[in-house]
Formats: sequence, structure tokens, C-alpha cells
Amino acid sequence: MPRPDLSRLSHEEKDALILALLERVAALEAKLNQPPKTPDNSSLPPSRGQKANRPPRSKKPRRKRPGPGVTRELAAEPDRVVDCHAQACAHCGTAVTPQGQTVRHAYDHIDLPPIRPVVTRVRIFGQRCPTCRRRVRGVAPDTMLPGSPFGPSILAMLAYLHHHHAVGYERLARLMSELFALRISQGAIANALHRASRPLERSAAAIVDQLRQAAVIGCDETGARLTTAEQGTRMAWEWVLVSDKAVLHRIHPSRGRDVIAEVLGEHRPRCWVSDRWGAQQGHADTQQVCLAHVLRDVQYAIDAGEACFAPALRRLLCWAIAIGRRRPTLKDSTLAQYHAKADRRLDHLLAMPTLTEAGAELLRQTKRWRAQFFTFLTDRDVPPTNNASERALRPSVIFRKMTNGFRSLWGADVHAQTRSVIGTGRLNGLTAHQAISRALAGQPILAS
Repeated sequence: MPRPDLSRLSHEEKDALILALLERVAALEAKLNQPPKTPDNSSLPPSRGQKANRPPRSKKPRRKRPGPGVTRELAAEPDRVVDCHAQACAHCGTAVTPQGQTVRHAYDHIDLPPIRPVVTRVRIFGQRCPTCRRRVRGVAPDTMLPGSPFGPSILAMLAYLHHHHAVGYERLARLMSELFALRISQGAIANALHRASRPLERSAAAIVDQLRQAAVIGCDETGARLTTAEQGTRMAWEWVLVSDKAVLHRIHPSRGRDVIAEVLGEHRPRCWVSDRWGAQQGHADTQQVCLAHVLRDVQYAIDAGEACFAPALRRLLCWAIAIGRRRPTLKDSTLAQYHAKADRRLDHLLAMPTLTEAGAELLRQTKRWRAQFFTFLTDRDVPPTNNASERALRPSVIFRKMTNGFRSLWGADVHAQTRSVIGTGRLNGLTAHQAISRALAGQPILAS
């Protein structure tokens, strides 16, 4: 703000300037009195928070465990067995024979063999036909077609390390050279991952078909960084849709609801689980807001000094979540009674006065979203929070921080397809490497 020339101002203008400055000072002082936004009371990610120092813990004397200790289980089928027989008595020196000796102790010694790639030289022979004098050539095996020299196991390993463990191209080339004795350039890695998009697209299409049959879907989104020669560096959004059997990732330049409409088509699930972002509303017959987000807003109101409404709302929400954990042991009629009780308690809380501005804002938000608070109490398939979607996005957030985003549009698409395959495979009992290998081989990852 430029400093005005006070000598040219009239008394009325000086009075107006003083009053405006006093109002600004009061607003800044009120802002200073507000509690800071932290991951515990807002939607800030944990990486934006500051962990407090903790004093060293006092060491407690070790207690002896009752019974024998637990050791690693022996392998059911060892690759090799080494028998060590006694040769002579250690006390008197008398020689002993292997006959009659019994096993007194057995343990496994585990080591990795030297890892090196298996190179297969494919030689294609040919000649001129003795009848028509035209050239004839042999045909390469379907699994060893000319082109890229790297087989499916190497492609699966590259996709696994890059998209699941966030290993960048430079480190990945060094790792493959030093650990697997495979010399591969960064460009060859990029080309190999680009070729993986075709089989991954087929798996992603199967995942979309599965989602279009789901009754309950959770959804969330996070930022994705795209850097291209045509558009420069820009912010995109990685969407995730989660059901009980499938996980789908999509990276899109928009944060609007058109992404969800494109994925679901005409399908309308029974319930939608999400945060309170406007693009997440109106996609299902019923809605469940993430109570973890609501509890963080409640905590902020408590930190701001709201001593009446916010603590009571936190007790109600925690009680409802505890009831949700007991749903497998409760009857439908009992859950309906709990749902009615939660609504009655919430009606009572909404009539309470608020003491702070943060409490008043929390009261307004609670009145707006109260119809979506307790859907999970009567629908057993609906979770009270959107934790499943947030957990599905965490590896992509780590990938963004480790690699600083994507350098091409196809790279973003392949990452989304790979994360979809990994997440869906986990729901169907497959590890990340197994799911990627099956998808690249054209095998299904969804349980029949």
C-alpha cells in the first residue's frame, strides 16, 4: 500500500483513513487469534504439517516371554539339503560313523543366486523355393517377435518399479544395470512403458465394466503435475473410483463432474461416498460424506475456542462410527433405531448456540450436509469415511513428489492404468507384480 501525502488530505479524509486502518488492524488481529490450519483440523496433507519434538522414552527392562521364542519357519521344500555329520567325539577323540546319527538341529540358510538376464538369440533362416524360386523365410515365435529385445518379464519389472515404487528413469536404468546386469537406456525404458499401454488399456476397460455394475462407489481426486512441450507445465487431476472389487484411476485436466459421467455412463449406483466437493454430488441415489473430513473441521472449531457445539458434534460422530463398526452383529431393525437416534441427537445439537465464528460456520455446514451424515448406519455396504479412495491415491501422491510429475500425456495415462491394475489386483488377491504381469500377458485380474 503506497504511503499517502498527509499534508494534502483534509480533516475528513484523514479521519476516514484512520478509521479504515483501524478496521484493517482489527481484522488482522482477529486473524492472528485464529488457530493455524494443520493436517489434524483441516484438509492439509500430512506432509504440510510439522511434527513436534518428543522427549526420549525411558527404557523399560525387558520382560521374559512365557514359553519358547518364535523363530522363522523352515522352508517346506528346500532347494538343497546339506547334511553335517559328526566325525569324532569332541571330548575323547573317538571316531564316529554317520550310521545311527539323528538330526539334532536344522536351520535354513537363504541367499540369492547371481541375477543375470537370459539372452536368446533368434536366428531366422530362409532360401529360395526350388519350385517357384521365390524367397521363403522362417517365422519367429510369437513371444519373441522382432523389435524390442526386452521380454514381458522385464517390461513387468520396469512398470512395477517405476509406477509402484516411484523409481525414476535414471535411477531405474542404474538399478537394472547394477542389480540385474541388464544395460538399458532411459529412452528404452520410456519406449517399453509406452508399449505397455495397449494391454493395460484392455484391463482398464474391464475395470470400467466392473465399476458400471457396482452398487457403492467411493471417489476422490488429487493433483497431478503435467509438463508437455505444447502446453508447458500445468495442473491436472487424478481421479480414483473405488468399489468392493475394482479401482480405477483417471488423470484428466478437469476437476469437474464430466470425468465421472464419462466413466460411469448411464450407470447410477445405490450410494456415493466422497468428500463435499461440488463435482462429487448427485451421482447416486444416496450419498455418504466422509466423516473423517467433517471431524477435522470439528477439530478446527474446537481449536478456535468453540466449547459447546463442536465437542458435542464430535462425540456424536464418533459414536455413530463406533456403531458402524458393529454392523455385522446388529439386526436391520436395530440399525434403523440407531439411525433415528442419531438424527434426534443431531436435531438437539443444531439448536445449541455457538460461541465463535468457526463454530457458526461449522453449524452452517452441518445443517447443509446433515442428510449425508448417517447413510452408512442403515446401508451395510457403505463405509463412514472415504478412506479407501484416499489410500488408493497415496501411492500416486508419493509418485508425484518423487518424480515431479509427468513429461508426456501418454506417461500420465500409463501411470493411471497401472495404478488401476495394481489396486484392482489387490482387491482380488493379487500382489502388485502379479497384477501387472497378468495384465501385460492379457490375463484377467478380476476374480470370476
